[in-house]
Amino acid sequence: MQKAVKVTVKEDNNRVILVVDIGNTNIVLGMYEGSELLHHFRLSTSRQATSDEYGVMIYNLFRMSGVDADKIEGVMISSVVPPIVGVIEQMCRKYLKKTPLIVGPGIKTGLNLRYENPREIGADRIVNAVAAVELYGGPLVVVDFGTATTFDCVDAQGNYLGGAIVPGVGISTEALYQRASKLPRIELEKPKKVIGRNTVHAMQAGIIYGYAGQVDGIVKRIRKEMDAEDLKVVATGGLAPLICAETESVREVNPLLTLEGLRLIYERNRIVKA
Repeated sequence: MQKAVKVTVKEDNNRVILVVDIGNTNIVLGMYEGSELLHHFRLSTSRQATSDEYGVMIYNLFRMSGVDADKIEGVMISSVVPPIVGVIEQMCRKYLKKTPLIVGPGIKTGLNLRYENPREIGADRIVNAVAAVELYGGPLVVVDFGTATTFDCVDAQGNYLGGAIVPGVGISTEALYQRASKLPRIELEKPKKVIGRNTVHAMQAGIIYGYAGQVDGIVKRIRKEMDAEDLKVVATGGLAPLICAETESVREVNPLLTLEGLRLIYERNRIVKA
């Protein structure tokens, strides 16, 4: 008779994992030892780069940071750019000798997805919600300032309800530059006043305070619709600190929320043979 294989969840706070968030603009990587984030890196997303090119870039980052790639136990990936998933997966197999887990159907998240078609939800939105529920508890809304700005709502019972999607700050700024010939490209920083006395300051005021007002307005409507006066508002993404400093609704800013969510999902799907 063939001996049964026992499958258990292994507890090891010294294990090292790599998490990878593939976005439309950037690929963000995080190296965790247990629950501690040791390093994180940001690469430009390139649909033309090969698995070898990504492998060289990542190995160089590891070497400069003193990371031993041989210690990596596993890899967890989320992506909103389907053509790149296979490239990164191939890179992991070739250079890290690991087959990554990928956020998608069949992956345990701990969330009850109350969405008409769960397959339509961006992986990053699910990952953010997982981390926010674990760290802050519901009811909550996660505001992610990525290529698009997303609002994701979770109730007190951990049900993912859906949310809203609007054009991101970068997209809107670039469209303004391209469609209005006399407006320049600008650096996004907080202006001294709302009433700009020159074109650059006027654009900065419109973008920064406009998006802050947009966040507060959408959150106000979400709070009313969810009937949740105790609604927590958590923001993430590269521009979150800049925009959310001018909001009234955001109380928590966590730029690395997505990486933490990937770590948690890895732990919930990690089994070893014993």
